[in-house]
Amino acid sequence: MTPLLPFVLLAALLPAAEPPNIILCMADDQGWGDTGYNGHPVLRTPHLDRMAREGLRFERFYSAAPVCSPTRGSCLTGRHPQRYGIPYANTGHLKKKEISLAEVLQSKGYRTGHFGKWHLGTLTTKIKDANRGRPGNTKDYAVPSDHGFEVYFATESKVPTYWKKGDYQGYGTHYWTGPDDMVPASEIKGDDSRLIMDRALPFIREAAHKKQPFFTVIWFHAPHLPVVSAPPYTDGYTKNQDYYGCLTALDEQMGRLRAELKSLGVEDNTMIWYCSDNGPEGDDSAPGSTKKLRGRKRSLYEGGVRVPGLLVWPAMVKGARTIELPCSTNDYFPTVLEALGHPLPPEQARPYDGVSLLPLIKGTMKERPRPIAFQSQKQISLTDNRFKLISTNGGKSWELYDLVTDPSEKKNLAGTHPDQVAKMATQLAAWRQSCENSAAGKDY
Repeated sequence: MTPLLPFVLLAALLPAAEPPNIILCMADDQGWGDTGYNGHPVLRTPHLDRMAREGLRFERFYSAAPVCSPTRGSCLTGRHPQRYGIPYANTGHLKKKEISLAEVLQSKGYRTGHFGKWHLGTLTTKIKDANRGRPGNTKDYAVPSDHGFEVYFATESKVPTYWKKGDYQGYGTHYWTGPDDMVPASEIKGDDSRLIMDRALPFIREAAHKKQPFFTVIWFHAPHLPVVSAPPYTDGYTKNQDYYGCLTALDEQMGRLRAELKSLGVEDNTMIWYCSDNGPEGDDSAPGSTKKLRGRKRSLYEGGVRVPGLLVWPAMVKGARTIELPCSTNDYFPTVLEALGHPLPPEQARPYDGVSLLPLIKGTMKERPRPIAFQSQKQISLTDNRFKLISTNGGKSWELYDLVTDPSEKKNLAGTHPDQVAKMATQLAAWRQSCENSAAGKDY
C-alpha cells in the first residue's frame, strides 16, 4: 500500500461531525441522453429520475476520458489518466504509488469495498481471464486489494449484462473476490446489475450495523456490449429491448440501493454519486443517445465525454438543483477529502486535476476555478466555464466552441477568437507537460 504520510499528518483536521458514507456508482457506456429525466422518449429510469428530482443534476458532467479504464482511475485518484499510466482502455494498470481514495478513507477508519467492473489491471496470473489475464502475466496485475479495498467482487473488464445458462463458463471473463478466488458459476446467473448489488448491500449492511463509515464503489457493466436483458426489464419496449432493458434493470438496482440505505437509517449522511464512464458505443444509428451532442465513445467531442451526472446527499443537499458548471470524475477525490476536512497535499507534492465541489454543493461556487483538460490518443481538449478548445490531430489545428450557446459544437469560433485559442492552447501545453512529468514518475 502506498504510504499516506501527507494525509496522515492532516488527520487532526478531521471535523468532529460524523463522517459521511460515500458511494460511487457508474454505468458503462451510458450516453448523456440515456435517462428519463434527460428527456429520453422511451427509456424507463424512475429511480435515476427521482435522484434528479431530489439532488444535484449536473448538466455538464464529464468523464475524464472517452473510454472506460482511464475514467475509472480518475475517480479513485483525482488525477488525469495520462499521469498514472492508463492512457487508454486495456492498457497499463493503476500503479501502486498512486494514492487512491480507498486508501485514504481506509486510513480514516472507513470500511472499503469495490463491486462490479474494475478495469484498472488484471485480476489473476494463473488462468486465462478477460482481455489480458493469463498465466504468468504479472506486468498488468493490479487487484482492488492493492489499492485500499478490503472487500471486492470484481471483473477485469466487460461481461454480458444478463447471464444465461452456460454464459459464465463460455464467455471467459470471471468475477473474483480475492487473489485467485474466482466466483463459481453456480453463483452467476440472471441480471448482472442485480448480481453486483447483491454483493454490495451486505457489505453496506455490515458496516452500518457496526456504525462504521463506508466507502463503496459500485461499477455496473450495463449498457456495455454484449447487451443482454430479459423480462420484466424488457417488457413494454418494442425495439432495442436488450439495451433499454439492461438500463431499466440497472435503474432498479439504484432504487434498491437507496431503499436499503433508508432502512438502515444511514440515507441522510450518505453521498451517492452516479455517472457513466464515457459516452455511448456505436454510431448515430445505435440505441445509445447523446441527445444530439457531437461524437460518441472514443471522441473528445461532447458526446464522448459529457455523461449523466447526479448526486444525492440529503444531509447537505436539501432540494433539487440543476448545476450548469462543468464538473468531472476527477473531482470526486478532492470533494470527498474536503468533506472530511482533509485538504489535498500541496500542488508541488503531487498535481491533481480535480477540484473540490464542496463549495458548489453548499451553493457558494459560481464558476469552476480551473478548466478541465483531456487527452486521448491524438485528441486533446480544454473545457472552461464557457469555451472548449479541441484538436483531433495533437495540436496541429484547433477548433473552439462556446458550449453555453452551442453545446452541439456546430460553430467553430477559432478563426474569430484567436486570442482565446492562444490563451487556452498555452494552458493546455503547460498541462500536457505536467502530465508528462507525472508519467515519468516525478510525482513519486
